[in-house]
Amino acid sequence: MDRYAVIGYPVAHSKSPFIHAAFARQTGQKLSYEAVEIAPAALTETLQQMHAEPYAGLNVTLPHKVAVAALCEAVSERARLAGAVNTLVRTATGWSGDNTDGAGFVHDLQVNLGVAIAGKRVLLLGAGGAARGLIAPILAERPAELAVSNRNPWKPEELAEQFKALGPIVPRTHLSLKGDRYDLVINATSAGHANTMPRLPGQILAEGGVCYDLSYGASAEPFCAWARTQGAALQADGLGMLVEQAAAAFELWRGVRPHTAPVLAALRTPEPCGSGITHRLPPKPVHPNRIGQD
Repeated sequence: MDRYAVIGYPVAHSKSPFIHAAFARQTGQKLSYEAVEIAPAALTETLQQMHAEPYAGLNVTLPHKVAVAALCEAVSERARLAGAVNTLVRTATGWSGDNTDGAGFVHDLQVNLGVAIAGKRVLLLGAGGAARGLIAPILAERPAELAVSNRNPWKPEELAEQFKALGPIVPRTHLSLKGDRYDLVINATSAGHANTMPRLPGQILAEGGVCYDLSYGASAEPFCAWARTQGAALQADGLGMLVEQAAAAFELWRGVRPHTAPVLAALRTPEPCGSGITHRLPPKPVHPNRIGQD
């Protein structure tokens, strides 16, 4: 039976064991999946141990996505562009890294929520690792404009230079957005984890516009509250993205794409944004969850 896990620090809160258990039951796959907490100082040694045991694949969550990329023997082009890895596939001699976050976001937005990117004015708040993972997939959908805004003016300019071969990026600061209007505003900052919201000037969402936060649960509430003041036609948190990126990782590992709708429905209450989580994982320690056996 192949072994899989999500690694992070902390990681007991992760919904990945529930999601992948549901995927395995749905597709008839026999595998085990667990949550493994790894302190940053122990990351290199533990990855070597998990390769030897062996684990067939790993999901990677905070704070390891950037560090893991440097430990891979190879990374995909989308992982290279993102500068981060969220999925590891075991090879004979090490780990191959990929990043399914951007694909998960685009699938959730366009397929699950029915919001097209093509021809839209898109504003991406934040210029860190989460934002980097979305830029290439967004540009591939041909928006009318992609603006990247950050408190630090240099970071968006660096991203505009780095991704210029894929399409134009308009670098902005939050305060310089005054007077602009966007059809889609994406929050890729971590402000919500501190129960705050980036300081933005006045009305920047266009009529009928959509707001999407990469965070979910309580961390999405500040941005969702702001979206309501903007009159958003649709506001969504990142729970759908979480499930979709997991499905993409599952397909890399097992060669089959699971259906995500029933899994997302099991995680979410009818509320479209905010704390819609109905499943609670057990507290630490987290033991392997054997799937596909009686």
